[in-house]
Amino acid sequence: MSRVSTGPSTNPTTAHALLRRLHDHGVRTVFGVVGREAASILFDEAEGIDFVLTRHEFTAGVAADVLARISGRPQACWATLGPGMTNLSTGVATSVLDRSPVIALAAQSESHDIFPNDTHQCLDSVSIMRPMTKYAVELQRPDEVTDLVDSAVAAAMTEPVGPSFISLPVDLLGSEIDTSLPHPGARTPAKPLGVVEDGWQEAAGKAAELLKAAQHPVLVVGAAAIRSGAVPAIRALAERLRLPVITTYIAKGVLPHGHELNYGAVTGYMDGILSFPALETLFGPADLILTLGYDYAEDLRPSMWRHGGEKTTVRVSPTANPIPRVYRPDVDVVTDVLAFVEHLDGQTAGLAAKTPHDITPLRERIAEFLADPRHYDDGLRVHQVIDAMNTVMAETAAEGEGTIVSDIGFFRHYGVLFARADQPFGFLTSAGCSSFGYGIPAAMGAQLARPGQPTFLIAGDGGFHSNSADLETIARLNLPIVTVVVNNDANGLIELYQNMGHHRSHDPAVKFTGVDFTALARANGVEAARAASREELVAALRKGAGLGRPFLIEVPVNYDFQTGGFGALSI
Repeated sequence: MSRVSTGPSTNPTTAHALLRRLHDHGVRTVFGVVGREAASILFDEAEGIDFVLTRHEFTAGVAADVLARISGRPQACWATLGPGMTNLSTGVATSVLDRSPVIALAAQSESHDIFPNDTHQCLDSVSIMRPMTKYAVELQRPDEVTDLVDSAVAAAMTEPVGPSFISLPVDLLGSEIDTSLPHPGARTPAKPLGVVEDGWQEAAGKAAELLKAAQHPVLVVGAAAIRSGAVPAIRALAERLRLPVITTYIAKGVLPHGHELNYGAVTGYMDGILSFPALETLFGPADLILTLGYDYAEDLRPSMWRHGGEKTTVRVSPTANPIPRVYRPDVDVVTDVLAFVEHLDGQTAGLAAKTPHDITPLRERIAEFLADPRHYDDGLRVHQVIDAMNTVMAETAAEGEGTIVSDIGFFRHYGVLFARADQPFGFLTSAGCSSFGYGIPAAMGAQLARPGQPTFLIAGDGGFHSNSADLETIARLNLPIVTVVVNNDANGLIELYQNMGHHRSHDPAVKFTGVDFTALARANGVEAARAASREELVAALRKGAGLGRPFLIEVPVNYDFQTGGFGALSI
């Protein structure tokens, strides 16, 4: 049975208070899909907030995730009750494992009719969301909505940052509220709040002594270092002491792409992709691993840096160590990453510069790999696609600008290795959750966060088509995203795993029939082209970068599967 309001209210409602408080906390965009709660909320109740209608709630969650990641501020997404909320839950899961302060909101049945699994479209939303959020609550009294938003923001902005969830019964959402109740001003943390352990300076002093004694120290940097605002200090320290910097997937860009001390981002697939002992080259000579903002969810595992001789390890993080069974450092410094780096800088003021260990063979192998001049009749290779994207990014982006976004698949690990990133979060992927279909909404969030900068998206045919309906959203918003769909009519990463485990593949589990992605793009209002060679791809990328509106390029690709060299994935 449908339910409608008895008539519009001219007095402030819960919806007004909700949107006003989100605005007070800096939220300017709510991504989502609205259901029958439209009788209670129009999303124009507060000035300064835009509602972005998406084709799927997952898109709304990930777009909010990426906008929050880049801006460093809480962002919001919306879903209707029941299946809308469950669709949104994968976006929420993405933001908890990828560490973004998202305020997820969903309608719920009328407060007098909440009987989960018995009422039409009624599920126990809070119980579903609670295990993957920092805070989950259902509104009980309309006048409390402002306080709930404040609590949601406080939880979301506490390390490890992540999503909060508020369930909103539709009748309470449209209820009039008492505007005479006093509410203090919104207090939104300038940056995420973390734990500061008593005596951290003593632990930091031990770290400084270890650094002084080390011959070949290495900095391993994760995204929490970016969130802390520590990037300029890390760069200055690395340059003064000549410390190599290695990053997780998502922390690429802490040092610019071509910086001599940028030793790259690490993936467990790199030895297999390059047919080269990359992990041994990067970590073998190191005798001190200093992790700054390290997060196990970002998929750089301690086993990867244990190549070579014995190493001393130091962990610096704004959270207590959640995984001592996996990573038990010799020194654990629980504090703000920026505070630690500034403290360390003072402790090592007179220290002579180190001599970084030599990774020339790895750099030569990468250069050789990217310079492959061959033309393949069965499609380009992914490293050729990434190299072409880097070329055009360098031509079109101002120094330090531009974002390359990667969806999920085998190609993503080529992006981790080769994609250009000259600024923090200049390369974006779902490092923690690896959410299939991440590419389109992530590119939307990146372009909205950096409207004057180019955004390039690389996506496989599988992940892209799992969420391709939101091409229309990109077209409707006229976001100048250049999308490259690398198409091999298969889930290539799964085919790799089949070959690793069975030395053969089983086509029914991985192969698709062909999709004309250029026709799909045009049907959704996006101009498109097909490129079958590197020259055609570079020309198409240049055209797309100069259009000022969405553009899609379909590129046939193929993988030369080498099943050796992936041992790091099983350790």
